[in-house]
Amino acid sequence: MTERCGISHHLIDILNPDELFTAGEYARLARETVQDISQRGKLPILAGGTGFYLRALLDGLFEGPSRDQSLRDRLSGREARRPGSLHRLLTRFDRATAQKIHPHDVPKVTRALEVCLLTRRPVSELFREGRAALAGFRTLKLGLLPDREALYERLDRRCAAMFEHGLVDEVRHILELGYPPESKPFESHGYKQALQFIRGELNLREAIFYAQRNTRQYAKRQLTWFRREVGLVWLKGFADTPGIRERAVELTAGFLG
Repeated sequence: MTERCGISHHLIDILNPDELFTAGEYARLARETVQDISQRGKLPILAGGTGFYLRALLDGLFEGPSRDQSLRDRLSGREARRPGSLHRLLTRFDRATAQKIHPHDVPKVTRALEVCLLTRRPVSELFREGRAALAGFRTLKLGLLPDREALYERLDRRCAAMFEHGLVDEVRHILELGYPPESKPFESHGYKQALQFIRGELNLREAIFYAQRNTRQYAKRQLTWFRREVGLVWLKGFADTPGIRERAVELTAGFLG
């Protein structure tokens, strides 16, 4: 695509919509990719905003138990009956982990509870014991920190553009291929609202509104997460803010020596 500027990108379009992909699986594939890029004499650059996946790559994850679908179904039923109850339950079992997961992030809360219940130990305790950090690399972490209102304005424009440029048709096409509406990608911001529009649960204006609102809330949580990231250097602006790219290149060159 033109926005990739001729630069090779990796781990894009590697799954079907109904395939499960965990942070652990991402860390494994990303480490293999980073090694391959480095062995070819190139500089691996990771781009994105999912802090948990970055931690999984750099710090490693413990080898937790396999998914227990019957347990997950019971937990899902409990949450459906009493929204927020899973996060409260996790707080009882593992307060340290619960404090790091947003109460509305039900998939992460469910996995943490699943581990606690299957191992009979807190996730935070297992995590400290079982991580294997990425070896053989030094890491420079750069983060963009634009003005909050300007960021929200851009996010709103981007969400509206997604709908304007075919998001609803894309979701219809995925459904026509036979993938169920319960597939994981339909939980993501924008796709979820496009699906609700197709089902008649929202009109187009409402779908765009909720996609914009949820994306802003997610961006706020991302900033909160990365403010706790050790060693991260903030660049105050967007990628197209004058001087930002030059500063990033300067920092990278100095880091590489």
